[in-house]
Formats: sequence, structure tokens, C-alpha cells
Amino acid sequence: MDKEGWVALPRLMPLMLSIMDDLSGKGFPVGRTYLELWSRIRVEESFLTLNRPEEMAFHAGFEGQRALRTWKDRIQRLANLGFIAVKPGPLGELSYALIYNPYHVIKRAYLEGRVHENKWQALVIRANEVSAFDVDDIDADGKLIVLEDEDDDDESDTEVAKPPSRRKRLRSQGKGRPARQNAT
Repeated sequence: MDKEGWVALPRLMPLMLSIMDDLSGKGFPVGRTYLELWSRIRVEESFLTLNRPEEMAFHAGFEGQRALRTWKDRIQRLANLGFIAVKPGPLGELSYALIYNPYHVIKRAYLEGRVHENKWQALVIRANEVSAFDVDDIDADGKLIVLEDEDDDDESDTEVAKPPSRRKRLRSQGKGRPARQNAT
């Protein structure tokens, strides 16, 4: 099968899109816009040039006179929610987009109390079922957990959380089961 017409997609994307729409507020769904952006990136990249806004708006389901304006609003909402970052450039204020890991953004929103508990629980349970452990990359303070490389002596200016011990991971899961089955 030719893979040029396909894109890798997290198995939990439908639920994540629902959570994104909840976070965006009633009447301002962002899920289709995010999915349109996602369908344009490569697995190994997260950077996208927004050089076809009218086409992107149409593919996200927006038609008519306000299509482009609505699409721009949804892009800005995605940026405000932290799912993407937008940068200005030759095409105006929305020239480039950087797409962040949606699991990380959703976990941070959950830690802030902005994600419905039932959807969070469904996400965590399904993530464990499909071995999608990205939610474990963010600690209880919302910081990215980065494993220190023993060979790397460089100090970083960014504040990074240390990985929790196996015991802490067991307690944080609530059911006595580690999120990662191969956790040490």
C-alpha cells in the first residue's frame, strides 16, 4: 500500500478531539481544525507552514463568506489552549504552526481542573490499553519529565522535573498498576 496518502494518528485522537472541543467552549469546536493540521504534518515533524489557509479552512469544514475568519479563530483558540504555537511570517500573523503533543497538553489541562473527570479516566484507561504512555511524560506539576543522559554534562536553563520513582507512579495511577508496564 502506498503510504503517501496516509498519516499516523494516535489511537485516542477521537477522544482527544472531544476534550479539545470541551476546552474550547460551547459553540467553538476546534477538533476538526486540529485534525486538518495534523493530517498535513509528517510523523517525524511537528512544524507546519500555513500557506493554504483557504484550503485548510475548507478541509476543516468551513464554507462561505466567514470560512477563513472562522478557521483563523479556531487556529488562535488552539494556540491559546496550548495545542499549537503560531508564528508570524511572510503570510501574516498565522504563517507557521508548531503542533505540540496533545497528550501533554491535555494532561496539563487536567491538572488545572479543566478536563472532565470521566473523559480523563477514559483517556488514561484507553492509553494503557494501547500502550500510549505519553501522559506519563508530564509530572503532577505539569512539567515534562526528561530522563537525564549520563553522558551529557551540559546544564540546561529550562526547569525539568525528575522522573518519579516506580512507587510514586504506582500511587499516582490509583489502581496499584504502573502506567508503563516496563517501568523500573
